[in-house]
Amino acid sequence: MLKKKIAILGSTGSIGKNLLNIIAKDKKNFEVILLTANKNYRELLKQSKIFKVKNLIIKNKISFKIIKKLNKDKSINIFNNYNCFNKVFKKKVDYIMSSIIGLDGLEPTFNSIKYTKKIAIANKESLICAWEIIKKELKKNKTEFVPVDSEHFSLWYGLKNLTKKNIDKIYITASGGPFLNIPKQKLENVKIKEALNHPNWKMGEKISIDSATMINKIYEVIEAKNIFDIPYNKIKIIIHPKSYVHAIIKSKNGMIKIIAHDTTMKVPIFNTLFFNSSKSIKSRPLDIKVLNNLNLNEVDQSRYPMIKILSFLSDQHSLYDTVIVTTNDVLVDLFLNKVIKFTQIQKKLFSILKKREFLKYKKVFPKNIKQILELNKYVRLKVLEKVYKS
Repeated sequence: MLKKKIAILGSTGSIGKNLLNIIAKDKKNFEVILLTANKNYRELLKQSKIFKVKNLIIKNKISFKIIKKLNKDKSINIFNNYNCFNKVFKKKVDYIMSSIIGLDGLEPTFNSIKYTKKIAIANKESLICAWEIIKKELKKNKTEFVPVDSEHFSLWYGLKNLTKKNIDKIYITASGGPFLNIPKQKLENVKIKEALNHPNWKMGEKISIDSATMINKIYEVIEAKNIFDIPYNKIKIIIHPKSYVHAIIKSKNGMIKIIAHDTTMKVPIFNTLFFNSSKSIKSRPLDIKVLNNLNLNEVDQSRYPMIKILSFLSDQHSLYDTVIVTTNDVLVDLFLNKVIKFTQIQKKLFSILKKREFLKYKKVFPKNIKQILELNKYVRLKVLEKVYKS
């Protein structure tokens, strides 16, 4: 049997590492063609040796110089940017995982579509800011798409055999993050370490802060609207502290599907690779204790004011999504660098999003990737300017 050829964009992050752990258990059936990272050259080199990978991309220029010196195997090709796909992929591979963080992942995600039969996308920004552009590219190249986020994979799984007109409501669950039960008046002075301390998931800094503010769920609502072509008024966020149930689908025939799995990204990642195969993943028995106490609740908007962003949005895809993503990125970075307080992320975000110079993008449909990336640079500079002037 031929080995499945795969590539991982962002292999040194948690998604990439989880995927490689899954592949390690079935090495004889896979050939890893390409691994990429931003600057973690040690981990990238280690991965390349374990999986005998002949093509590496590392974006950071300093890390690139170091890895070139450290690498003794001259048969390994090491590149410093993503313009090398035509050199790496001689024909379509079987599977690409796109798990680069942030808008840095947009261009490589888009450019990789034509080189693979299936793409699993964990890069939120691609699905939020450029879905219509990506969808056209998927169709043009007959590339299968699978979402990786636990919520969107659960919806993808649960919505099979259901037509859009049969859907009454879909529910995306949110744990509530680290601040679900602390007194609201204490939110003003929470420390970075506290905001990063998610009760259920081990994640990177950026996504941990997004989870604490709840904007991560806003992103997931936008993604769900885009991927499944479901209007915002049919999507709802509900609090579920245990993170065992990931999505609920209510059909117009009265039937309700509850999709649950262990609190680990291994389950959706495994299924993007092996869905409908005879392969199995080790998982815990059904957690009856959690099911007997799902503790589902409405979102308290006074605790999580970010939820009000949903009222700013229209079902029409626009460049305003890029404005939201970029503004939040800058503000989270400022919080992590102790420039602003935790509660100022939300306050400043609302203030900026309501400005006329940004509201105009609600009426602008994204035409190409370059336009999105240029707007990202412009908004980033404008937000920094406004924060430091205030």
